[in-house]
Amino acid sequence: MSLHNRIRADIERRILSGEWKPGDRIPFEHELMVEYDCSRMTVNKALSALAVAGLINRRRRTGSFVAQQHVDMAALAIPDIREEIETRGGIYSIELLSRKVGPANGAHLQVSAVHGRPAILVLSCRHLSDRMPFAVEYREINLIQVPEAEEVDFTTTAPGSWLLENVPWTDAENRISARSAGSDCRKLDLEPDAACLMLERRTWRGGAPITFVRQIFPAANLSLVARFIGMTPQPE
Repeated sequence: MSLHNRIRADIERRILSGEWKPGDRIPFEHELMVEYDCSRMTVNKALSALAVAGLINRRRRTGSFVAQQHVDMAALAIPDIREEIETRGGIYSIELLSRKVGPANGAHLQVSAVHGRPAILVLSCRHLSDRMPFAVEYREINLIQVPEAEEVDFTTTAPGSWLLENVPWTDAENRISARSAGSDCRKLDLEPDAACLMLERRTWRGGAPITFVRQIFPAANLSLVARFIGMTPQPE
């Protein structure tokens, strides 16, 4: 990871974790230059990216401050397949079926390349529980926002687990539907007409797309639970 991306990621984590709250001043440029032993240009590049993402407000002479965040809550928590399998007592493993880096032509993520840099990483993998198919996954990752993903070994690391651990998000959208195994039947070791659940999810960070994923689960492998808290009636 380049130094300016590391600085951006460090500040971003502090903001999105709540360590730095809206209105808090982040360290001045010269303080960050000392902390990271780098040039003003490197610090400025990191802060500019944070400002574009809407995470900080930069004010002349007074410094940079954490912006007020508007967070859209996902209807369902983002599931971690590895954690789900291990919680059930299973042994998790992953098979990377394909990996491609390139432009976003025809992709679900609307991402424009910067200075000719490839825009997205496209992954296809199969998740296994005790060596038996648990789910198949198609995923796109925005390399403009998450350049470090290009260096991750996804033959041993689940993409979703890595993203949840390393890349904060501010907005998420889940779409759940029923379908048959269809063309994924061999990967899931099912008949083509076997019942499956399809989970499609998009996440954003400060308005910028992070990932799109489509996961297909045999119907018996996944249950989705959402908890809702009702309004308490107020006395008149």
